[in-house]
Amino acid sequence: MPPLDEGSILYMPTTFPGLSEAEAGRALQIQDRILRNFPEVSRVFGKAGRAETPTDPAPFSMMETTVLLKPEAEWREKRRWYSSWAPDWMKGLLRSFWRDRITHEELVAEMDKALRMPGFSNAWTMPIKARLDMLSTGIRTPVGLKISGSDSTEIEKLGVEAEALLRMVPGTRSVFAERVQGGYFLDFVLKREQLARYGLSVDQANMIVITAVGGENQSTVYEGRARYPVNVRLLRDYRSDAASLNRVLVPLPKGGQVPMSELAELKMVQGPAMIRDENGLLTGYVFVDFDTSKIDVGSYVDQAKKALASGLKMPTGYSVLWSGQFENMVRVRERLKLILPITLVLIFGLLYLNTRSAFKASLVMLAVPFSAIGAVWLLYILGYNVSIAVWVGMIALMGLDAETGVFMLLFLDLAHDEAAKAGRLNTKADLREAIIHGAVKRVRPKAMTVCAAFMGLLPILWSTGAGADLMKRIAAPMVGGLVTSFILELLVYPAVYYLWKGRELAEEPTTLQAEPAIN
Repeated sequence: MPPLDEGSILYMPTTFPGLSEAEAGRALQIQDRILRNFPEVSRVFGKAGRAETPTDPAPFSMMETTVLLKPEAEWREKRRWYSSWAPDWMKGLLRSFWRDRITHEELVAEMDKALRMPGFSNAWTMPIKARLDMLSTGIRTPVGLKISGSDSTEIEKLGVEAEALLRMVPGTRSVFAERVQGGYFLDFVLKREQLARYGLSVDQANMIVITAVGGENQSTVYEGRARYPVNVRLLRDYRSDAASLNRVLVPLPKGGQVPMSELAELKMVQGPAMIRDENGLLTGYVFVDFDTSKIDVGSYVDQAKKALASGLKMPTGYSVLWSGQFENMVRVRERLKLILPITLVLIFGLLYLNTRSAFKASLVMLAVPFSAIGAVWLLYILGYNVSIAVWVGMIALMGLDAETGVFMLLFLDLAHDEAAKAGRLNTKADLREAIIHGAVKRVRPKAMTVCAAFMGLLPILWSTGAGADLMKRIAAPMVGGLVTSFILELLVYPAVYYLWKGRELAEEPTTLQAEPAIN
């Protein structure tokens, strides 16, 4: 996916299940305090746990901190060769090529280094991007691993093994495998014989446990349009530990009370803190965060697949699926396999309808591979990875190639037809002269056509505002491709056109000079 700077950062650390409310709040305050100390940060707001809604079932072990950043003009300066003498207007032009401020990736790397807290695994993304990723794939990091099977304990074991292997992959910033069995629960195992002896049913005993420990809404208070539920449960001192719960008195139907220990056995057990189900199988996630500025998603996943193939043994009935941005990349790649051929066929069809010649349409289509050379070189120079935005630019470049190619072919046809009507097209020398007239002497309108498109796209490469990262990757293939396609049209088109039109013409006439007679 192409980068799109939202002007903010979403810090999502993850730790082991079982974190208490007080410890989660303390850790959140420490993280917010560290982030606020960075001079590029404007405001910080952290969240632990979830609101009273089932739409965001986030446990205490998964925190979210939104970091709002100041404008880039206020970020720390990086000295460049022009920093000491260039005026502000010139710095604005040079900044697009030699950035004089700390980059977003460098800022995230510094934050990641400062927030190395024991027991926490960091993940860095952006607020809107994180929501879209989690809604589409469920993975909040750039890539993730989904391990599916029938036993949650085995899934956790495989996830921990995969976590150790992925830490060794170059470029990995952090890895965290969900501890599926990391939840702590208090079970009330009812003694049915004792319940029958005291005349209590299982439902009555469960209702007492629900009301005393968890609380039960008994009524609602209305205050204008506001509604406040009235919840009744035991005080914290009576339910803070297992010993206190054992002493809770349970009323009997015929009067009297008995302690909870007479009716139930209290046990502390471990189990799945959250049950994930995908495609009818239990699933555990492994979140992987890496520096996307140094390695692209496809290359990283290829390396990670090799690491897992050599070290992770999958039992029968268990599977591994790479998800996150990689899943989006695979889906778009399969779609592009259909879109690109259709685009080429449509362009060729429109050219054929315009020229009524398969050769002329093929000659114009010859600019596509030549323009791809310039596009790839400029992407390499700028350090851009291949992304959806780059492919959109490539598809748009095909249209520009067709436009400039038809323009060049038009002048060649006009020069050829003009020479034929004037009767000056008898030999290949005449054809060569006509082609030179149509190609060389009409360079100015051709250059103006290419420069008009070139100058319209060039300011996009200088832009630094919001959305510039995305637009640069769309414009870069077109800017680089226009240069090489224009060179092709000036050098290759006339030669190919000469070979095509000169098949039926005679060679240049040769004049034989008579040798002088010898007396």
